[in-house]
Amino acid sequence: MTTMPSDFAAQSAILRLSCSAGGVETLPVHLRGGVVAIGNFDGVHRGHQAVLEETLKRAKARGCPAVLLTFEPHPRSFFHPAQPVDRLTDAQEKAALLGLLGFDVVVEQVFDANFSGLSAQAFIDQVLIERLGASEVITGVDFHFGKKRQGNPEFLKSAGEKHGFGVTLIEPFTDEGGEVVSSSRIRAYLEQGDVSAAAGLLGYRYTLASTVIKGKQLGRTLGFPTANMALPEQTSLKHGIYAVRFRRADGTLYDGVASFGRRPTVDSDGCALLETFVFDFSGDLYGEFCSVSFFAYLRGEEKFDSLDALMVQMRQDEAEARAILSAVQPLSLLDSYLTFSQG
Repeated sequence: MTTMPSDFAAQSAILRLSCSAGGVETLPVHLRGGVVAIGNFDGVHRGHQAVLEETLKRAKARGCPAVLLTFEPHPRSFFHPAQPVDRLTDAQEKAALLGLLGFDVVVEQVFDANFSGLSAQAFIDQVLIERLGASEVITGVDFHFGKKRQGNPEFLKSAGEKHGFGVTLIEPFTDEGGEVVSSSRIRAYLEQGDVSAAAGLLGYRYTLASTVIKGKQLGRTLGFPTANMALPEQTSLKHGIYAVRFRRADGTLYDGVASFGRRPTVDSDGCALLETFVFDFSGDLYGEFCSVSFFAYLRGEEKFDSLDALMVQMRQDEAEARAILSAVQPLSLLDSYLTFSQG
């Protein structure tokens, strides 16, 4: 799971509205009648961006708001709480990314027992018509909705004809190799440590964030002080060493090398931590909410015979990370905002 740094959350300038299934909370008047994109959009990856770009284009042509309807928590996490989804983007980051793309509002429909029990027709009536006043709906060709997924694209199109809103269905977006871009593919790459392939599908570098906490401070005594972050247990990123870019809460960027795992040389029974050695930085980061963007996988976790051997390897990791990061270029405008723009 990842969270947008506070400076970019502010820059995105998007209104977030959380709506429950009980009652009919409507959008402010100036945001009603918009073109509405519907989906989970976890990761806001290149496949999602095909739907999002079409939504923005049509909203501009109509001269109306660009609205995104999504669901919180992720429906799979609601139905299988013991196996929560490893979110590529949490609600805050997803909204911030959508704001950077140009959306006016994101409506976060609370996905609970009440909402999951709504019929497909009730979804049309209560959410699309009464709450949003949608003038057009854009979603993927495999979109299903309502209790037991009874609503399908044909049902949605028929409802649009009856109630006077347009419906556009977008075919799955494929990458350069002809494979469909999906959140599950991205998670599979992350499980392998292939953050470069994951970035190719996301369109920006995979990012994790949390509050910096105090560790055992062993790195400080070795000359490699680290910013430590605890992450959700379901984080699927492969344990190992990575070349990264570190962003402080004020937006300042630093290159670095990060270890994600259980530190087999010094603490084999510990919980998994993300520990980042931030290059060319001295100061106190404790309690600060920071983010780490992943550019390259350097190696797996290793158990060294001594701390001296570990330090030799850490110096090699630093040199390799510096060389890699000195040559990187933005993958997209979003990537430029996230991992190249200072402040």
